[in-house]
Amino acid sequence: MTQTVLFGIDRLIADPALRRPLAGRRIALLAHPASVTADLTHSLDALAARPDLKITAAFGPQHGLRGDKQDNMVESPDFLDPQLGIPIFSLYGEVRRPTDAMMDTFDVLLVDLQDLGCRIYTFITTLRYVLEAAAKHGKSVWVLDRPNPAGRPIEGLTLREGWESFVGAGAMPMRHGLTMGELGHWFIATLKLDVDYRVIEMQGWQPDAAPGYGWPLGERTWINPSPNAPNLWMARAYAGTVMLEGATLSEGRGTTRPLELFGAPDIDARAVLTEMETFAPHWLNGCKLRECWFEPTFHKHAGRLNHGIQIHCEGPYYDHTAFKPWRIQALAFKVIRRLYPDYPLWRDFAYEYEHDRLAIDLINGSPLLREWVDDPATQADDLDRLTTPDEEAWQEHRRQFLIY
Repeated sequence: MTQTVLFGIDRLIADPALRRPLAGRRIALLAHPASVTADLTHSLDALAARPDLKITAAFGPQHGLRGDKQDNMVESPDFLDPQLGIPIFSLYGEVRRPTDAMMDTFDVLLVDLQDLGCRIYTFITTLRYVLEAAAKHGKSVWVLDRPNPAGRPIEGLTLREGWESFVGAGAMPMRHGLTMGELGHWFIATLKLDVDYRVIEMQGWQPDAAPGYGWPLGERTWINPSPNAPNLWMARAYAGTVMLEGATLSEGRGTTRPLELFGAPDIDARAVLTEMETFAPHWLNGCKLRECWFEPTFHKHAGRLNHGIQIHCEGPYYDHTAFKPWRIQALAFKVIRRLYPDYPLWRDFAYEYEHDRLAIDLINGSPLLREWVDDPATQADDLDRLTTPDEEAWQEHRRQFLIY
């Protein structure tokens, strides 16, 4: 099969000229389970097999380097790699930011992380933290670029000042439409970092091309970048369904289709769907919503029958430019609040180690979305009036950072 899209890792492995600046330098890799080459070799193994590269350390983000932790807020320890004999440091364990001692183990950090194109996905926060540490310590960072599987569309409120967190890396909308390499340029510009930064660009990536619209569907194998990211459809829906982590509704964790559906044992999903179609039908374009029943084996409402809705954003139902996952999920919350005014919709628990702010607000980077849902007087147009200026401003602002 001919490869029309080459990821950054594949180009680096294949081209000695790209590797030449790394000669004689100590190299570390920041990677996760989806960090694989075209033939599905893990990037750490592929790089370690190159005699001209000296790999001295590796880092794992949330869920681990090779992938071991199912849920959020389950930490991974540091360990010694049994094959390579190098330290593997966790950036989701004792620390979120690399320590001085960790930074001392390398000269150049290669970042090879498959992102989902959503602000809340913590790998982009980890990218920010390693760029800040590299600037402080005079280290180089190279991003081995990968596709944004959600493509270029933009959606959602911009994170407001003071709402930065591990699930809020900076002032961007929920669905940012950038690759990791592009995000690195944005972080450096926004944070005014003085850091030696390089992107090993993809070759042949066409973010607007059917049928993948961001992901080279049929050409590259999907590997879960985190345990509950099982396919492209989840990646498309995620900018909306991730908000369920701040709600009492199940997002389908504990089923085989997590973050593609939502529901609860005590709602009438058919009534919810009907009301969604009445309240803001124009937000439902580009996909198909289907009533469903599911029983999670773990996580929220485990072992109970949930009445829910699945978002189908694939095949004949998918329109890439029309699909609005963030508005769809916002609409579901709004309708449940209208149908069940006293429903305990928002989870009140410590989310990503933040104790003083509601998870739904942390996820959205401000209380604006929740306030719109909870106010009985607000309509769909009110949320659009809040959000559209943010989306248009980001569209203009991000243009200077686009590589492809």
